[in-house]
Amino acid sequence: MEKSTAQTGVTQASFWTVGRGAFALALLAAALFPVISGSTFHFHIAIMICLAIIATMGLGVIARVGQLSLCHGAFVGVGAYTSMLMVMRLDLPFMAGVVAAVVVTSLVAALIGGPLLRLRGVYFVLITFALNELFRLVMLEFPGLSGGSSGIANIPAASFGSLVLDEKATFYPLALISAVLVVALVALVDRSMIGRRFSAVEENITLAESTGIATARTQNLAFIIGSGIAGFAGALMAHYIGFLSPETFHFELSVSYIIMLVVGGRLALWGPVVGALILTPLPEFLRGAMEFQHVFYGVALIVILSFLPNGLVSLPERLARLGGRK
Repeated sequence: MEKSTAQTGVTQASFWTVGRGAFALALLAAALFPVISGSTFHFHIAIMICLAIIATMGLGVIARVGQLSLCHGAFVGVGAYTSMLMVMRLDLPFMAGVVAAVVVTSLVAALIGGPLLRLRGVYFVLITFALNELFRLVMLEFPGLSGGSSGIANIPAASFGSLVLDEKATFYPLALISAVLVVALVALVDRSMIGRRFSAVEENITLAESTGIATARTQNLAFIIGSGIAGFAGALMAHYIGFLSPETFHFELSVSYIIMLVVGGRLALWGPVVGALILTPLPEFLRGAMEFQHVFYGVALIVILSFLPNGLVSLPERLARLGGRK
């Protein structure tokens, strides 16, 4: 019996080792693929994946305290418009615009986070949905800031002094490094005391409160960090695409981030990475069948929630268990 248990443990460990190695190789191959192919289209897809990873990482931080925000796209928009205004209206450099985007987005989250996070479950989801729509309508009503329904074009490309990243091949390293840094930041948060408090609140908020954890403050902190990361993604997006419109930040953008998070793994560090890698390129591949795009997303979501409630990142663990039973 002990021998059988030991063999099962060895088998599961082998699955984990192989799974992690394969995952690392897949990530490396995906990161190098556009560089090797040299295709402008592949660079564009890779950049959009990096931006989606950053934004979804922020949503994952909020999910770590048990909330699922439907206004994450609006926070991406706040960051995008803030950076654009800093660079185009105040003539500040790109990096100043990015820093301002993170700071302003975090401040907005801190301002509304207190009353917002007192809501639970479906009430939180409904209010965040309303906030996303409110942001879009406010942007439409103030064309002096947002360009109204016509939007704002010719946003300057990202630049560092005389180095201007106005081509996809030159912007890609910035997007990739930014995504890696955000993943590293979230990993640091996960391993810190703050991360453990996030987990305690997510697992049982009443029990966490009884142990002396300031649950409201903890949820606020997660909301501020996650929204600040969304603002960072928005700033990069504005200077990459070069065009902003309130319609860009429709609630469907928030829904797409949620689907990426859930499909990849809501509470796992690599969940947003897996979700963004798989789902970001799909609209391009389904361009010939746009009417089926949302159907596919819905089916994927139902299948994942039914068979892998912890997302695709839990697949190696599932396979390891199946292998251990043989």
